[in-house]
Amino acid sequence: MSFNRALSHSRLFLLLLLPLLSIAPASAQRADGVAPSPLSGSGPPASSPAALNPLKVALLHWYKANTTTSFAVGSQPYGVAFDGANIWVANFGDGTVSKIQANDGTVLGTFKVGFSPIGVTFDGANIWVSDNATNTVTKLRASDGTVVGIFTVGSNPSFPFWMTFDGANIWVPYGKNSLAKLRASDGRNLGTFTAGSSPVAAAFDGSNVWVTNYGDGTVSKLRASDGKVLGTFTVGFEPLGIAFDGANIWIANRGGTISKLRASDGAALGTFLVGGSPYGIAFDGAHIWVGGAPVVDELQTSDGAIVAVFNIPGTNVTGVAFDGANIWLAGLDDNKLYKF
Repeated sequence: MSFNRALSHSRLFLLLLLPLLSIAPASAQRADGVAPSPLSGSGPPASSPAALNPLKVALLHWYKANTTTSFAVGSQPYGVAFDGANIWVANFGDGTVSKIQANDGTVLGTFKVGFSPIGVTFDGANIWVSDNATNTVTKLRASDGTVVGIFTVGSNPSFPFWMTFDGANIWVPYGKNSLAKLRASDGRNLGTFTAGSSPVAAAFDGSNVWVTNYGDGTVSKLRASDGKVLGTFTVGFEPLGIAFDGANIWIANRGGTISKLRASDGAALGTFLVGGSPYGIAFDGAHIWVGGAPVVDELQTSDGAIVAVFNIPGTNVTGVAFDGANIWLAGLDDNKLYKF
């Protein structure tokens, strides 16, 4: 299994990748075969829901019934990104990335990238893919999947994970406590900056880069212009996915909670209980979507109230992305992308 290959590289990164084992298919049910009960936070929608994204209204996607479709991709999909027309997904288990046409799910291409690709990020023209089995990041031309360059971060293996784009540069969390800044135009390394323990995912808020530090339960805020650390903030247990909603930073904590921090100063605005073990997270213009094991949660941004809980039978969810009208979820165990 590719999980075991990734885990075997370094004892340090057992802390990082071991939780992947916890979202195996068996975790979706109890040992007695009975599906776990919803947590107390998964109640009915609030009486005053947040405003709907106008794109969803225009495309008749505001309703919840019969809205899920799925599309086959490669083995063990993780990171998901939208390029303005297509969805890209990193297939950890077979060393490929898939390009899916967002409007109808047509597979436009499957491209070989490294050994264990895990993260994908779009820079406006190219897709960047992090290879968790090595110390490289690959740049593909989004139009046709041609490899434009392969760039090194840290010493092999450095386990780069989920990246972010700041408008000019790609930020790559990797290693024990590092964050690399690669110039998107040519991949030149502009600097390596210190984060917390085992950084795994990054997000950009318009001025600063935020990174989840899986090993110490914190997130770091770095100024994008020079990498200066502006703050380190305690969140939940084993923070992983991270998203920006225009004003606040949202963090998926594997311990079963979602943290909301004010982006301007890092003040904690709330901690919200969700079902299972959260993994990826995304903002759809109105709500926060959280993938994980064994359910998917949709939360209001105003107060963190759970709007809906979805169970996708036979799989657990890793990466989450929004295409302007629909949410896309990576089904780890059944090798599918789900479109809501």
